[in-house]
Amino acid sequence: MKTFTQRLTLRFAALVTATTATVLAIGGWLLDREATRSIEAFHAVEFKELRALIGDSPTLNAEEITRRIGRDAESDAALYFIQVHSERGEVMFRSPNLGANVLPDLSGRDQHWTFELPGIGPVHISEFNEGPWHVQVASPMAPMRRLMRDYVELAAILVAVVGAASVGLGYGFSRLTLRPMRAIEQTARRIRGDTLGERIPVPPGQDELSALVRLLNQMFDRLEASFDQVRRFTADASHELKTPLALVRLNAEKLRSRLGQDPEGLSTLEDLLEEISQLHQIIESLLFLSRAESGALAPKIRVVEVAAFVHDFAEDAGALAQDRGVNFKVGALAPGELAVEPTLLRQLLLNLVTNALVVTPRGGTITLEVAESASGYRFVLADEGPGLPAEQLERIFERFVRFEPPSGAKGNRGHGLGLAICRSIARMHGGAIRAENRPDRSGLRVVVELPRSAGSEAEFAAGVRSTGAVRSE
Repeated sequence: MKTFTQRLTLRFAALVTATTATVLAIGGWLLDREATRSIEAFHAVEFKELRALIGDSPTLNAEEITRRIGRDAESDAALYFIQVHSERGEVMFRSPNLGANVLPDLSGRDQHWTFELPGIGPVHISEFNEGPWHVQVASPMAPMRRLMRDYVELAAILVAVVGAASVGLGYGFSRLTLRPMRAIEQTARRIRGDTLGERIPVPPGQDELSALVRLLNQMFDRLEASFDQVRRFTADASHELKTPLALVRLNAEKLRSRLGQDPEGLSTLEDLLEEISQLHQIIESLLFLSRAESGALAPKIRVVEVAAFVHDFAEDAGALAQDRGVNFKVGALAPGELAVEPTLLRQLLLNLVTNALVVTPRGGTITLEVAESASGYRFVLADEGPGLPAEQLERIFERFVRFEPPSGAKGNRGHGLGLAICRSIARMHGGAIRAENRPDRSGLRVVVELPRSAGSEAEFAAGVRSTGAVRSE
């Protein structure tokens, strides 16, 4: 079963049904035993009547015994079979309803015995050995067997009814029992990086469930404290590093004029400035991440015309590509409108183009196409690089994952955040992103699926905080 509610329902139903079946089985056994005892009690009463009629004289013959008890045996013929024999086993009297059957001698056996008589069926025999005569009283078992058969049929119907009813009762019982667990689940799902202050309501009492809720709340307390420490450290460290980093860059720029006649020193200075630029980008990314997770980011969602947006972006992308000796072109372009945060969408596409420029050889072409899908739009950016092995196609969207650029590629490797940011931005818009090797030639295709509507600004902000998106390369 898929859910714990279903499993608990079935276990409850199985337990109730098994208990009912066991109780009915025990009841049937007790009923059978008490019915047999009742028959034996009636046999004892009948024997006392016969004993009073026969007397204790050991000299009676068969005719005399028949004369004394024959009338009583005939009046009870519907209830009892009666037989009298001597201590030697000689049969002195048999009631007419026995026909040709002779009751077995129980001397030396149990006093009560169930025996199958031909033409009559099962009978329960009781033998009484008081005085010189052994008196046997038997009753047909067919009525009791019919009673037990009816009991078994009724018990089977009751078990089936109880089984069906216990499924419904079990489901209600499970829902009621698991209501606190569902409250815990719902609250836990609402707790994210931006809502760590929310806590699970503690149910009344001091049972195991209350202890579990308190333990979970204590865990969330520790998580909230840890998140706050990390956020404060990120924000404070990033903010405090900006000023000294700017001073380092300013002083390094002043060295350009002094190192004009020193090619080696100037090359070292250029490397230093490039590293400072990379560090500045990382710090800006960390600051943006801190603002996003704290809820300070104010997205500006608006509806844009897809073709106009892509053409504006293509101007900047074309300039970047021309500087690298690469062609950039816009392929098929579906018209329509899209609700997005334009700055973030532009950053997503710019990151894709920047990565494509690193792997596309000079003279190659990068193509951007936009097609309409069932739920929105599909942006496809294709390069002419070497592509990637299949196992690396998903990993490229992880943070700080970088692969060596092909030999002769222009530009640096970045710091491994560009594609991770692309995935975060796509998810914030309710979309997805994936990479695949081109089927027509070597190269990579990155496909971005975006819905027509990104939702309200509040929903979008929640997406920003939950994904922790940053803008960086």
